[in-house]
Amino acid sequence: MGRLEQLVAELEAGELPLEQALARFEEGVRLARLGAAHLERAERRVEELLGEEASDVGTVPYDEAAEQASSEESP
Repeated sequence: MGRLEQLVAELEAGELPLEQALARFEEGVRLARLGAAHLERAERRVEELLGEEASDVGTVPYDEAAEQASSEESP
């Protein structure tokens, strides 16, 4: 995650030559996909651990959960 944040900062600075920027972007995409795969495995593991309780708890994908949390905080 730290490396991904570093890559984003380098790209947002806009000071890299095109070839270096493309290389950083490719690395960032690879890291983002790797992180998404880790997150998906973790979500499946949690659901397995919860078993049938997961349906009682009402699990939702992360993006929906974040959206619900932010909408609940807003008046």
